[in-house]
Amino acid sequence: MERQSVGQVTPEVFVFGSREKPLELESGYTLGPVEIAYETYGQPNEDRSNAILICHALSGDHHAAGVHSPHDRYTGWWDGMIGPGKAFDTERFWVICSNIIGGCRGSTGPGSINPETGAPYGLDFPVVTIGDMVAAQKRLIDHLGITRLYGVAGGSMGGFQVLEWSLRYPEMVRSAICIASAARLSTQAIAFNAVGRSAITRDPEWQGGKYNDKGPEKGLAIARMVGHITYLSELLLDEKFGRRLQSANRLSYNFSTEFAIESYLDHQGSAFTKRFDANSYLYITKAMDYFDIARTYGPLKDAFADARARYLFVSYSTDWLFPTDQSREIVRALLSRGKDVSFIDIESPHGHDAFLLEEEKLTRIVSGFLTGVSEEVPP
Repeated sequence: MERQSVGQVTPEVFVFGSREKPLELESGYTLGPVEIAYETYGQPNEDRSNAILICHALSGDHHAAGVHSPHDRYTGWWDGMIGPGKAFDTERFWVICSNIIGGCRGSTGPGSINPETGAPYGLDFPVVTIGDMVAAQKRLIDHLGITRLYGVAGGSMGGFQVLEWSLRYPEMVRSAICIASAARLSTQAIAFNAVGRSAITRDPEWQGGKYNDKGPEKGLAIARMVGHITYLSELLLDEKFGRRLQSANRLSYNFSTEFAIESYLDHQGSAFTKRFDANSYLYITKAMDYFDIARTYGPLKDAFADARARYLFVSYSTDWLFPTDQSREIVRALLSRGKDVSFIDIESPHGHDAFLLEEEKLTRIVSGFLTGVSEEVPP
């Protein structure tokens, strides 16, 4: 394990709400009781003003750093960013990451037991929004005794949550770090999500969402393959795979997997089915589709009128899922309101996945920003 890792961590679960006092959702439906799986790294200071909330992307979860056992082969999904001396320095900050509701990694979602039936919710689980996810996180933050977050940070769908936090609870967010994200999904991104959901629901093993443990593995694998393409850049695909064949540079003249890129996507799809739930994929991508700041809060220049956070936006030059112009759009709206905002577009060949891979560059940017927050923004 790296010297600066947070080491072994133990997930925790916070339970709130009940059938009598449930979480009220934007759809008008309710949910309760609700379980939130989370992890913390570092220690809170006396007044808990050093807390930073990390928000995960579609396929992420609450395990953002460290390992769960001494023999764990895999560290948390942002381990390079969280720990002593890292961007989110656990010698300075108390870092928190929770699994979203609707997910499948410990928080209440479609695979959880419905208390009214004693069986998994399946499609009886109500559709949730990014706002609902943030409202559930707010309950956790209140439970942890935090009255104001030093910062909220996340990339991709995590960036949606960051923006929602800063707009829904402006008095609670001191700084907001939004990476490779936007004020809403593009039409093209919604289209890719629709194809992924269709692959799942057309798999005979989906069975209307009431599948067994195996479930619609083929459909979920295809959904992941389609989604994964959007995370990469054309430049990276050409450089890493090109038109290389799997064996002997010979064409098979059949429909087997021949090209290296086909094999890579097959592997990504298969691996994903071993750690993710198909129904959760439906719910989370739908929540992403619904997210639209302008629809909820009005035109961007008005939506951020009451925002109080200091903002940092980071985009990547080859990210075509959340292109740079989408970040610039928000930055311009904030500047028009005289808000404190920083923006940088990073040259990278990695496409959307750069926010998980370009950790060295991102560390320098985030560390400097967080230090500036300490110096320039009064608590």
